[in-house]
Amino acid sequence: MKTKILLAEDDSDFGMILKQYLELEDFDVTWFQDPMEIIPILTAEFHFHIGILDIMMPNLDGFSLAKMILKDKPDFPILFLTAKNQKLDRLTGLKIGADDYLAKPCDPEELVLRIKNILKRITPATVETQIKIGEYTLNTEKLLLVHPKEKIRLTIREQELLLYLLKHNKKALKRDDILNNLWETNDYFTGRSLDVFISRLRKYFQHDDQIKIQSLRGIGFEIDFPTNI
Repeated sequence: MKTKILLAEDDSDFGMILKQYLELEDFDVTWFQDPMEIIPILTAEFHFHIGILDIMMPNLDGFSLAKMILKDKPDFPILFLTAKNQKLDRLTGLKIGADDYLAKPCDPEELVLRIKNILKRITPATVETQIKIGEYTLNTEKLLLVHPKEKIRLTIREQELLLYLLKHNKKALKRDDILNNLWETNDYFTGRSLDVFISRLRKYFQHDDQIKIQSLRGIGFEIDFPTNI
């Protein structure tokens, strides 16, 4: 079965190029120039596997559209297309729950690689389905972190980082090692993205004082998870 992509891009030339290229790569692409047309299908008709959303669109911006999608489908992977060097856009997208971003004008080949990497991370093949972390349980199939007080739906990026931290539990981790292993780069933008994700994980684990994610100045982080792995 082909991967179904929701593409929201108001630029007719750029949108057509992306649609044609992605279809050549054997993706099933539904392209919307007007994001308002997506609202009526945010129910039973919504059968997409991943969304590619431009941020700057008329009538409805990509951030607002993403919030509407993630409200009912919190595990839906989203890749934002953002204006070149717009740091604020990228950080805002990550805070909303996006899995990745790419600056426009983007290389279609790089876009395809980003999509494939996201789809690979949706179902990790080499980890336990249920992982006990202190008072929490991580369900890797559902991207769900469960505590008696709440259930938290993780993004693919959040779970990927959490699994990496668990793999290196009770060790001092260098920032550069995390960035190079998970993002394959350690530039300014990915560094700030890592800070956003770490901050989020600390908030998620706030109900268990045994769990520690401590910053080490000039180095990175020290992790202490009481876990069954």
